[in-house]
Formats: sequence, structure tokens, C-alpha cells
Amino acid sequence: MSFGNIVLLTIVAIGAYLVAIYNKFVSLRAGIDAAWSDIDVQLKRRYDLIPALVDTVKGYKDYEAGTLEKVIQARQQGLGAGTVEEKAAAANALSGALGKLFALAEAYPDLKANQNFLHLQGELSSLEDSIQNARRYYNAIVRDYNAKLESFPDLFVAQKFNFTPRNYFELDESEAESVKKMPNIDL
Repeated sequence: MSFGNIVLLTIVAIGAYLVAIYNKFVSLRAGIDAAWSDIDVQLKRRYDLIPALVDTVKGYKDYEAGTLEKVIQARQQGLGAGTVEEKAAAANALSGALGKLFALAEAYPDLKANQNFLHLQGELSSLEDSIQNARRYYNAIVRDYNAKLESFPDLFVAQKFNFTPRNYFELDESEAESVKKMPNIDL
């Protein structure tokens, strides 16, 4: 084998390796976008349940209006959020408001016994689990992608083609747990 063939073979091997690195970045980026889309769908489903929940609770005139206002404001904030950070903040606010709403429901036996309220409460609890699973998957892909951005020699390809780090979707776990542990979900 001649020296020229060895050099050519080395250049082809390096080129193929760089293409493989680039394709992995593209694949991870597509995975992140798909995982984010799944989170977005779950959040949208949760936001869509809020008006029905508020309408059910409004039927109980003694119920605290301030709590309902916080739920409605958190929903609006979530619908208007654009970035990962904004959506996480909105999700935290909504989880906190819903947790307070369901905690106050304990003081209203008629509301706790309302089948529509119990059904909505169960659906929201199920959605919290779905959101948590989708968030875990998203964060795992972001972790892999961000680690690859900093790995040698992948970081050179990332810099050359402007691959930038992605942010995690972080929720305040205590807020999410308060919604998941809603009382009296006997459907």
C-alpha cells in the first residue's frame, strides 16, 4: 500500500468519523425536540382541564375565590409561556395552586363528594404522572446531548456547526407531589 493511499484512507476515516459525530448531534437534537413536544402536549392537556375544574368549584359559592384566581392566573401564565424556563415556572405555579385548591377541598364535604370534581382530580393526578415521565425522558436526552457537546473530539464538531447546550425542564418536586397526592381519589 502506498503512502498516498494510506493518507487518503486516513482522511476518509476521519471524515466518516466527523460525519458520524454530526449525525449523532442531529439525532439527539431531534430527540430533544420530540421529547419537548410530548411535554408540551401533556401540559396543554392539563391546562385544558383547568376550566372544567374551576367551573365545578365555582358552583360552591363559599369556596375561596383567591385560590381559584391563582389557578386561573397560573393557567394563563402556562399558556403564554414560550421557553423551557418559562414553562417550568408556569408548571410550578400551577402545581402549587392546584395543590392548595385540593387541600382546601377537604373543608368542603359537598365538593369532595362531587363526582365531576373527583373525576377531574383523578385526571389531573394521572396527567402529573405523565408530565413527570415525559420530563424525565426529556432531561435524559438533554443530559446526553449536553455531555456530548463537552466531549472530546465531539466538542469541535459542536462548535463548528453551532450546536448549543439545552436547558433541563425542572419542576419543583414538592409542588408536583402535592397535586399527585390529592385526597379522596376514589373513582
